[in-house]
Amino acid sequence: MTIAIPTYNRADGYLYDALTSAVAQTYRNLEIIVSDNCSMDNTQQVVRSVTDERVRYIRHPENIGAFNNWNSCVEQAKGVYFLLLHDDDLIDPDYVESCIRACKGDFSRGILRTGTRVIDEHGNIRSETANMVGGYSTTKFFLGWFAAETALYLCSTLYNTDLLRGIGGFRSPTGLFVDAVATARLAPYGRVDVPEVKASFRRHGKNMGSRGRLQDWTEDSLYLLNVISELTPPTDRSTIRLRGGEFLSKKCYSYVPSLAFYKRPFAYYDVYKRFGFSFSPINFIVSTFVKRARARARDLFK
Repeated sequence: MTIAIPTYNRADGYLYDALTSAVAQTYRNLEIIVSDNCSMDNTQQVVRSVTDERVRYIRHPENIGAFNNWNSCVEQAKGVYFLLLHDDDLIDPDYVESCIRACKGDFSRGILRTGTRVIDEHGNIRSETANMVGGYSTTKFFLGWFAAETALYLCSTLYNTDLLRGIGGFRSPTGLFVDAVATARLAPYGRVDVPEVKASFRRHGKNMGSRGRLQDWTEDSLYLLNVISELTPPTDRSTIRLRGGEFLSKKCYSYVPSLAFYKRPFAYYDVYKRFGFSFSPINFIVSTFVKRARARARDLFK
């Protein structure tokens, strides 16, 4: 089992916490790779401060880019399963043990997954999503994601290392959905679903997804939807494209307000059209307004 932590200039941030959460695993038969993408801070000293013989520190002589660093981790991995743990995320002490126990000795499955919590920059829990898609077919697994019965995050997914290498690692046109694309491609090889929440995704202003542009999100979302459609039986594809289009168009709509005001109507319509008119931007705007109004009301009466 391999836990890989790609990192860049996070020595004064969350790197130590991410690394110690890996070291603290109750399942001991693992290697921990820290792949330093030519950081200019004291990353090496932080890693060396964690004295565990399973930790392997690799420093690239030059910055090779985030996704090349991720895939370098995949190539370096020696474990049967592979976890890419961002240097700002966390895993519970029994995360790996829970996944391995659920395999029941069958290590041929494509992915092993748990539920996920979202935490803020201070570690406060903002939301939790249990993994409620156990026993679902591949089609129902994707529909379960669209219906919020599970959440797709890197920190809560173990990938079969050989199969992950076989699909070329983590790749997508703009890099914003590389995790979901890899998960989708390996899901048909079989899944093990642990319902309990065992991993923490940290949401903060420096998340890669937070910096994505609308155009990039739209391109990657459409690519992901095509990948998922190709992996499902022909009889299910119309449902996948409808539900997936609704789910992913909402994601893209959320980036429209970052544009200049006069560009927004055209941007909303462009997303609406490119996702086959599956979900109206008017419905999105109204539902977003209602959610915010309810949140403000709850805050007032706390």
